[in-house]
Amino acid sequence: MARLRQEVDPDEAGLDGKALDRLDRHFARLVDEGRLPGCLLSVARGGRVAHLTTYGRRDVAAGLPVEPDTLWRIYSMTKPVTAVAVLLLVEEGRMGLDDPLHRHLPEFADPLVYEGGSDAGVRTRPAAGPILLRHLLTHTAGFTFGFYHRHPVDALYRAAGLEYSVPPGADLAETVEVYAQMPLQFEPGTQWNYSVASNVLGRVVEVVSGRPLDVFFAERILDPLGMTDTGFHISPEQAPRLAELYRETDGGGIQPVPGLPVHGRPRFLSGSGGLVSSAYDFHRFMEMLRRGGELDGVRLLSAAGVALMTRNQLPGDAVLRAFGAPVHREPGNDGLGFGFNVSVVVDPSRTLAPSSLGTYGWTGAATTAFWSDPAHDLTVQFMTQVRPRTLKVFPQLRRLVHETLVD
Repeated sequence: MARLRQEVDPDEAGLDGKALDRLDRHFARLVDEGRLPGCLLSVARGGRVAHLTTYGRRDVAAGLPVEPDTLWRIYSMTKPVTAVAVLLLVEEGRMGLDDPLHRHLPEFADPLVYEGGSDAGVRTRPAAGPILLRHLLTHTAGFTFGFYHRHPVDALYRAAGLEYSVPPGADLAETVEVYAQMPLQFEPGTQWNYSVASNVLGRVVEVVSGRPLDVFFAERILDPLGMTDTGFHISPEQAPRLAELYRETDGGGIQPVPGLPVHGRPRFLSGSGGLVSSAYDFHRFMEMLRRGGELDGVRLLSAAGVALMTRNQLPGDAVLRAFGAPVHREPGNDGLGFGFNVSVVVDPSRTLAPSSLGTYGWTGAATTAFWSDPAHDLTVQFMTQVRPRTLKVFPQLRRLVHETLVD
């Protein structure tokens, strides 16, 4: 176990102390108002942590404070880890980004695409081309989530027991078999729709490597980076450090809810959202990316591989708001492209919050977030545990962090 620590004074790192105070006061107010249970925020320049704040409770009822070594369900911040796993195998020549998915998972040999109708009357046609691995990495394969409630294919997912991405009691292989029976929402490569694609990638990693996903992650990514508090489940010794999960209530408060089944190895190993991590561990993951694939003498990826992952991969440098399925055509997606399981700023003049060109990162369902701003050599992570309804943390977080930059 290791704790994240402040390593350099904010002034030395080019951060404004008064702006940092405003940043801290904003999130302390959200905690004091009962909107958040507690939170952790770290800001680093040049890889050195220049600001680290913990505030509030990791468990409100028990009165346990947020600590630097608190463990968090990072949900969709798992996806960039899955992208790194895929790129490891690509760089080893064991598969290619333009491999058709069915080369590794034969159940996807004949994908069908939604053509019209709804419910039992859905009409489909054969896809014009195969799903490629790069489509999965960029969420352009045509998959969806059942909880969107916006498209007839979403309803088919729910009818198949995929409201929350996995049929009850199923493992990863069994779940992916169900995905293969679903029609695609659109032709592969023609739209962006955030989806179950990273679970499919997790299964590809298992098949190509011959290792369960948790074992592959541990052997090839987590252990080499010294991420000893990260995994799909926690030990009894780690359990007291795990933050309670909450949801936002209709009145704007919070109440506890069940979280990922992390107190024993889960049957379903989700490449989309299954990991628990600490601030120290995720800082090391961000550092590996910031340093072009290497950390403390351990090289996971080539610099070219990291550059590929963290630049816009949408056709014609499209942005999410224009290229996305209708559910994603919202102001928060303007100015953003998408790399391999990370968003990428391609037009800072259009983003909802101040950003720099090339900034990449992602968020998690329990209001966790990370991003890296290469133009300012800045890395940021924010941890809490609230599944939101109306709470909008990230635009204000980005604005307030941006205001701390002196140079």
